[in-house]
Amino acid sequence: QVQLVESGGGLVQPGGSLRLSCAASGFTFSYYAMSWYRQAPGKERELVATITNGGGSTSYADSMKGRFTISRDNAKNMVYLQMNSLNPEDTAVYYCKVPVGGWDYWGQGTQVTVSS
Repeated sequence: QVQLVESGGGLVQPGGSLRLSCAASGFTFSYYAMSWYRQAPGKERELVATITNGGGSTSYADSMKGRFTISRDNAKNMVYLQMNSLNPEDTAVYYCKVPVGGWDYWGQGTQVTVSS
Protein backbone atom coordinates (compact mmCIF):
# COMPACT_ATOMS: atom_id res chain seq x y z
CA GLN A 1 0.00 0.00 0.00
CA VAL A 2 1.05 3.57 -0.55
CA GLN A 3 2.95 4.99 2.40
CA LEU A 4 4.48 8.41 2.89
CA VAL A 5 6.51 9.19 6.00
CA GLU A 6 7.70 12.74 6.66
CA SER A 7 10.56 13.67 8.96
CA GLY A 8 12.89 16.55 9.71
CA GLY A 9 10.56 19.00 11.39
CA GLY A 10 11.33 20.77 14.63
CA LEU A 11 11.80 24.08 16.36
CA VAL A 12 13.91 26.67 14.55
CA GLN A 13 14.62 30.33 15.14
CA PRO A 14 13.50 32.99 12.67
CA GLY A 15 15.95 33.18 9.80
CA GLY A 16 16.95 29.56 10.25
CA SER A 17 16.73 26.57 7.95
CA LEU A 18 15.30 23.07 7.99
CA ARG A 19 15.32 20.19 5.54
CA LEU A 20 12.24 18.00 5.46
CA SER A 21 12.25 14.49 4.04
CA CYS A 22 9.48 12.24 2.80
CA ALA A 23 10.08 8.52 2.38
CA ALA A 24 7.73 6.88 -0.12
CA SER A 25 6.81 3.24 -0.62
CA GLY A 26 4.08 1.06 -2.12
CA PHE A 27 4.08 2.58 -5.60
CA THR A 28 6.44 3.24 -8.49
CA PHE A 29 7.90 6.45 -7.16
CA SER A 30 9.53 7.61 -10.39
CA TYR A 31 6.19 7.64 -12.20
CA TYR A 32 4.56 10.35 -10.06
CA ALA A 33 4.85 14.02 -9.34
CA MET A 34 5.19 14.75 -5.63
CA SER A 35 4.02 17.73 -3.62
CA TRP A 36 4.53 19.32 -0.25
CA TYR A 37 1.64 20.99 1.54
CA ARG A 38 1.34 22.69 4.88
CA GLN A 39 -1.41 23.48 7.35
CA ALA A 40 -1.09 26.17 9.97
CA PRO A 41 -3.35 26.25 13.06
CA GLY A 42 -6.81 27.49 12.14
CA LYS A 43 -5.99 27.66 8.43
CA GLU A 44 -6.68 25.51 5.41
CA ARG A 45 -4.05 23.21 4.01
CA GLU A 46 -2.08 24.95 1.28
CA LEU A 47 0.22 23.84 -1.51
CA VAL A 48 3.89 24.59 -0.91
CA ALA A 49 5.71 23.05 -3.86
CA THR A 50 5.48 20.38 -6.54
CA ILE A 51 8.12 18.46 -8.45
CA THR A 52 7.57 16.41 -11.60
CA ASN A 53 8.24 12.69 -11.68
CA GLY A 54 11.69 13.09 -13.19
CA GLY A 55 12.56 16.11 -11.12
CA GLY A 56 13.06 18.33 -14.15
CA SER A 57 10.39 20.86 -13.25
CA THR A 58 9.33 22.43 -9.99
CA SER A 59 6.75 24.97 -8.93
CA TYR A 60 6.19 26.93 -5.73
CA ALA A 61 3.60 28.99 -3.97
CA ASP A 62 4.47 32.66 -4.29
CA SER A 63 5.34 33.11 -0.62
CA MET A 64 7.89 30.27 -0.77
CA LYS A 65 9.67 31.21 -3.99
CA GLY A 66 13.33 31.89 -3.41
CA ARG A 67 13.25 30.45 0.10
CA PHE A 68 12.15 26.83 -0.36
CA THR A 69 13.54 24.18 -2.69
CA ILE A 70 11.86 20.89 -3.50
CA SER A 71 13.96 18.00 -4.78
CA ARG A 72 13.76 14.25 -5.12
CA ASP A 73 15.94 11.17 -5.33
CA ASN A 74 14.21 8.52 -7.41
CA ALA A 75 16.85 5.93 -6.53
CA LYS A 76 15.96 6.30 -2.85
CA ASN A 77 12.22 7.00 -3.21
CA MET A 78 12.67 10.25 -1.33
CA VAL A 79 11.41 13.78 -1.75
CA TYR A 80 12.87 16.73 0.14
CA LEU A 81 11.97 20.28 1.04
CA GLN A 82 14.83 22.60 1.89
CA MET A 83 13.47 25.62 3.76
CA ASN A 84 15.60 28.72 4.29
CA SER A 85 14.94 32.14 5.81
CA LEU A 86 12.13 30.74 7.89
CA ASN A 87 9.76 33.11 9.63
CA PRO A 88 7.00 32.56 12.20
CA GLU A 89 4.37 32.49 9.43
CA ASP A 90 5.97 29.26 8.20
CA THR A 91 4.90 27.49 11.38
CA ALA A 92 2.69 24.59 10.30
CA VAL A 93 2.43 20.86 9.89
CA TYR A 94 4.08 19.92 6.60
CA TYR A 95 2.78 17.01 4.53
CA CYS A 96 3.88 15.25 1.38
CA LYS A 97 1.30 14.06 -1.07
CA VAL A 98 1.08 11.82 -4.12
CA PRO A 99 -1.88 11.16 -6.41
CA VAL A 100 -2.01 7.45 -7.24
CA GLY A 101 -4.85 5.67 -8.98
CA GLY A 102 -7.19 8.60 -8.64
CA TRP A 103 -6.59 8.98 -4.90
CA ASP A 104 -4.51 11.50 -3.00
CA TYR A 105 -2.25 9.86 -0.44
CA TRP A 106 -0.85 11.86 2.46
CA GLY A 107 1.76 11.30 5.07
CA GLN A 108 1.17 11.89 8.76
CA GLY A 109 2.94 15.24 8.64
CA THR A 110 5.88 16.78 10.44
CA GLN A 111 5.60 19.84 12.67
CA VAL A 112 7.70 22.90 11.90
CA THR A 113 7.73 25.66 14.50
CA VAL A 114 9.53 28.92 13.86
CA SER A 115 9.97 30.88 17.06
CA SER A 116 12.58 32.71 19.06
